[in-house]
Amino acid sequence: MIATQYKIILPSDYDMNIIKDRVRNNGYKTDGFEDLKYKFYLITEKGKNNNLQNSYSPLYLWQDSSGLNKFLFNGFYDNIINSFGWQQVNLGVPLIDNTTHKVSEAKYIFEFEREISPQGSLNNLRNEIEKAIPRLDAEYIVIYNPDKWKYSVFYFIDHPSKAGEEKGVVYSILHISEEKLS
Repeated sequence: MIATQYKIILPSDYDMNIIKDRVRNNGYKTDGFEDLKYKFYLITEKGKNNNLQNSYSPLYLWQDSSGLNKFLFNGFYDNIINSFGWQQVNLGVPLIDNTTHKVSEAKYIFEFEREISPQGSLNNLRNEIEKAIPRLDAEYIVIYNPDKWKYSVFYFIDHPSKAGEEKGVVYSILHISEEKLS
């Protein structure tokens, strides 16, 4: 599995209804997209859920690279380029995934990021991360990027209060596209 996300930071006075309408009118277009396990259409709104900025930050979980390549190089990603300009697409590899089909019921995603410090061996890193992350009452996925030596934990929650006192970003989910089930 491969994870991708681009985080488009929008002006603080940006009318987020533009993004909400965009997703309402077009979100279904990625329903059943080739090799897509999930696409979470995520936003943050300045002043809501302790967020400091407006953003549009879709998170994709791909079964493998062919669907991702199709999305990026066969014209689908051009919609982002044409609307928001050239964006960096963050790439990650799932390390821990305790999600089930219940993630499609989530209304929010809580994300926090940590660094992976240089060390003599990565042999037990997965276990160390699993022990170190907060125990929230939610399913989650841990995604790492060895290019930056960072990892993010994405918790699928039904209310922002589930993030507790943890510091991170609470995204509102506008739409969830899912894989085609045969």
